[in-house]
Amino acid sequence: MWKFLTASVFAAVGATASAQEVTFSMDATLNCLSTLSENQSPRSCISHSANACMEDTPGGWSTVGMGACLNKEYEYWDARLNTAYIHVRDMRRKTDKELADIGSSAPKQADALLAMQRAWIAYRDASCAYERSHWGGGTGGGPATLSCLVYLTAEQALYLEADSIVE
Repeated sequence: MWKFLTASVFAAVGATASAQEVTFSMDATLNCLSTLSENQSPRSCISHSANACMEDTPGGWSTVGMGACLNKEYEYWDARLNTAYIHVRDMRRKTDKELADIGSSAPKQADALLAMQRAWIAYRDASCAYERSHWGGGTGGGPATLSCLVYLTAEQALYLEADSIVE
């Protein structure tokens, strides 16, 4: 399901972004995350690597360059989100089983997680389509869409990761 969404989003943004070779590494974002102080939000680290890529790539601030760099960071966060989702889903299924074994009629956490994630996908897609609409069909719409996808996907990944360590 997630891979299909990534492919369809990339197709909607434009295949030209893949035509440019970029200098990309997640180091800037990961370094930021590893050096956060207690009062800093991990959200402040989102897009650091895409920005570094744009700086380090000749033509990185072109529409095609921005799209390629942002897409690389989006792919990273999408994979991280998928990993977190699977981990949280497995935890919630285990909790659901434990509750069922003692006769609880509590709502199923795994079902609620699935419903939440499906609603989040619809929210993300609509939010990023709205962001793109600001560009009136112009070439900036592709990078704007990808930037939206990076931020919202990273935020969801961080949310699910935090949920997985609460237990």
